[in-house]
Amino acid sequence: MIVSTTATLEGRPVQQYLGIVTGEVIVGANLFRDLFASITDIVGGRSGKYEDVLARARKEALAEMEEAARQLGGNAVIGVDIDYEVLGQNGSMLMVSASGTAVRV
Repeated sequence: MIVSTTATLEGRPVQQYLGIVTGEVIVGANLFRDLFASITDIVGGRSGKYEDVLARARKEALAEMEEAARQLGGNAVIGVDIDYEVLGQNGSMLMVSASGTAVRV
């Protein structure tokens, strides 16, 4: 599966546009608070634990989006956008969403 933020794929013309596909993952902020309490690798204001959780959520959202494209018969997703949003009362959850256009190239 080709996944690209661009609207076209060089040398791979789009044969068919199949529709918009998305993937969403919501992570509870209490997970972040628990991780923060046990963080030992904060260096220069960065936290490897936070970054690991965000990376995992992003990968899961992209994988969900890719699966939606496969179900439509696509072999690529173009125009991909990844967003992060705080949700819930008191910002208690973080949502990572990925969206794009499923295509057959």
